[in-house]
Amino acid sequence: MGISEAPGQGLMQLAELATAFVLSGLVGLEREIRHKSAGLRTYTLVGVAAALFMLISKYGFNNVLAPGLVVLDPSRVAAQVVSGLGFIGGGVIFMRRNVVRGLTTAASVWLTAALGMACGAGLLTLAVATTLGHFVIMFVFPRLLRFLPRDRPSSATLEVTYEDGKGVLRLLLVECTHLRFAISHVRIMRNGHQDTFDDGAEPALSRDVSMTMEVRGKRPVSHLIAGLGSVPGVTAVGILEDDGLD
Repeated sequence: MGISEAPGQGLMQLAELATAFVLSGLVGLEREIRHKSAGLRTYTLVGVAAALFMLISKYGFNNVLAPGLVVLDPSRVAAQVVSGLGFIGGGVIFMRRNVVRGLTTAASVWLTAALGMACGAGLLTLAVATTLGHFVIMFVFPRLLRFLPRDRPSSATLEVTYEDGKGVLRLLLVECTHLRFAISHVRIMRNGHQDTFDDGAEPALSRDVSMTMEVRGKRPVSHLIAGLGSVPGVTAVGILEDDGLD
C-alpha cells in the first residue's frame, strides 16, 4: 500500500503537517528575532506536534472503530493539547522585581499550538488567517499603542529644609523610595555652603540644612511633597523647578 493510499497518511496529511511547519516557523522566527526565551525551534516543534496530535486524533483509531460498538470523539485529543500546553506556557512566565514577564511569549506559544491543530484538522485557511493576525498583533499593535494616552512621569526639583543631626536625611530618602520616586542630583547646603552628598551620610552638625534634589516618578509630585512634609524634623518643602510633567 503506497503512502497516498494508507488511511490518514496521504499527501493531504503531509501537506497539513508542512503547512503547520511553515506557519509555526514564521511565528517562531518573529520571536527569535526579538530574542525571546522561546524561539524558532520551540514554536516550530509546538506547531508541528499539535498538528500531528490532531491527525492522530482524526485517523489514528480507524482500525479499532466498529459502527455501533466503538465510538470515539476526535475532539478529545484537541482538548488535551490545549491543557497540556500549560507547562510550556508556565515555563516562559517569570517575575522579576514585581514585574511579570513572558506573558506574550506564553500566549504566542498557545496560539502556535492552535495553528498546528487547525492545520491538522484541515482548516488551512483559518490557520493562515490566524498567522497573519499574529503578525498584525505583534507589529501593528505596538505602533497603535503609542497614540494611546498614558500617564506621563512626574518630574520636579524640590528644596527640603530640615534639622540636622537627627537622622532626617535617611528618613527623607526612605520616604522617596516608599513613594516610588527616583532621586538624582542631590545638593546639600549648610549655612549657605554646598556639601558633598556621599552614600547618604549626614553633613556635620548644623542647625538647619537645605537640600535640593531632582525627583521623578509616576505619582503626582504633590504626593511626595506631602509625604516629605510629614517626616519628623522637616521644616519646609517646596518646588524650585517644575518640569511640567506632573
